[in-house]
Amino acid sequence: MRCFQSWVRVFLAGGLMVVGMVSACWTFGAETEAGATAQTAKPRALVGAYYFDGWAGRHRLADDPKEPWAKDAPTHLTRRMVEEFAHRKPLWGWRDDTLEIMERQIDLAADHAVGFFSFCWYWNPKQEEIDKDPKHTGLRLFLEAKNNHRMQFCLLVANHAGFLITTPENWRRAAQVWLPYLKHPRHLRVGGRPLVIIFNPADATKEGLAAVQEVAQQAGLPGVAIAACGAGDPKIGYTHRTHYNIVPGYSAGSQARPYQELIEAHQRAWHGSPHQPFIPQVTVGWDKRPWETPGSPKAGWYYPDRTPEAFGQFLESAIRWMDQNPDKTTAERLLLIYAWNELGEGGYLVPTAGDPTAKYLQTVRSVVLGQTKRE
Repeated sequence: MRCFQSWVRVFLAGGLMVVGMVSACWTFGAETEAGATAQTAKPRALVGAYYFDGWAGRHRLADDPKEPWAKDAPTHLTRRMVEEFAHRKPLWGWRDDTLEIMERQIDLAADHAVGFFSFCWYWNPKQEEIDKDPKHTGLRLFLEAKNNHRMQFCLLVANHAGFLITTPENWRRAAQVWLPYLKHPRHLRVGGRPLVIIFNPADATKEGLAAVQEVAQQAGLPGVAIAACGAGDPKIGYTHRTHYNIVPGYSAGSQARPYQELIEAHQRAWHGSPHQPFIPQVTVGWDKRPWETPGSPKAGWYYPDRTPEAFGQFLESAIRWMDQNPDKTTAERLLLIYAWNELGEGGYLVPTAGDPTAKYLQTVRSVVLGQTKRE
């Protein structure tokens, strides 16, 4: 981390005016010490991070003279993020939609023991709408990146309201769109089959998931490992279970709560079986106030007292659960983190103005590579 640490010292002494210098140093510097360690040490788990790309495209208020902050903003930036939560701004800026930034993120993740990204993917019955959806920019750039051999990837199918797949025929069509990804050499496999994670398992039927398997097998794949976020009936076709995140008090009114409550809510959900293994998931943080309007009826709890140390203990407990339940989790020892860049919801590992040394990401490396003292 020679180049990165050099920048941090300048930052602490000289303030924010050196951000541009930092970026160049980090991008073009030699391999970091962290990267060398991550490549030589054996990880205790294969860790993935959810990647949400709301940081590309053109903002709907870009032409509004009353909203100058939105002129060059990505789709999901809000005024509250800019004005009240500026500490969440990544070191490369609010946008992540260039190949240079993606390659930087791949190196950053790989250097800190993050083995794969799970990219949010959104259904649309029109192929042209799928192709031009800015929320798929990160996935496209990852596949174009010259350093993508350093990581794997999979899909998190974000089939929530507005992007429901619903019918068996639509599931078949979606699987056909996924085929180039599923057959890609860097796609993550579980038990030899490419992994697809379904955000809303209630949106699928036995016929729909059977269609997914049929499309994959006809294309020469051994089938698909399909993980449900939350409850997913194996009789329908869900081979695995996991979560995207678990959020007590999602719309219970704006209220600060202890991060420990968030941790315990996740730990209670860790259970699997030999016939339906579970992929444990941990959450870096949760605070969606930037996406709420003051007094919103959908405002919810947030957890402001999180620390890298508490997150590290959380992550350690997930690995310990896998150690104690080898027959209830995947042989690959998969573990998911919410999230790489859910900046609007307070779950992120990327280095930001408020966390320029990426303490949470450093914690991942320390825990996963066994560099921390275990209780």
